[in-house]
Amino acid sequence: QVQLVESGGGLVQAGGSLRLSCAASGRTFSRYGMGWFRQAPGKEREFVAAINWSGGSTYYADSVKGRFTISRDNAKNTVYLQMNTLKPEDTAVYYCAADLRNSLSTQFRLYDYWGQGTQVTVSS
Repeated sequence: QVQLVESGGGLVQAGGSLRLSCAASGRTFSRYGMGWFRQAPGKEREFVAAINWSGGSTYYADSVKGRFTISRDNAKNTVYLQMNTLKPEDTAVYYCAADLRNSLSTQFRLYDYWGQGTQVTVSS
């Protein structure tokens, strides 16, 4: 079992920045990959970014590439999502998820455990 708790969401103006954190507990954190997804009202959950077990490989959705950075600190059992140059279309509930296969997948159905989500609202 893996338990995930996100934090760091909030309200920010367009062009601003936020850093989301996701604290993990349960299985050994350094043995699995992590991902961030988001879901806006009335839309499907979409992939944002993924990172492998060591942090040496990352993958981003085109919509956030160059603005968002995923990273992890295995000593703190935490994965981060640094979000810069935020846009109103980034408004969504953001979820972190654990990928026991360490696959850097973009498919939410392939992730095994999920956090409860944190709201990010970007005002124009």
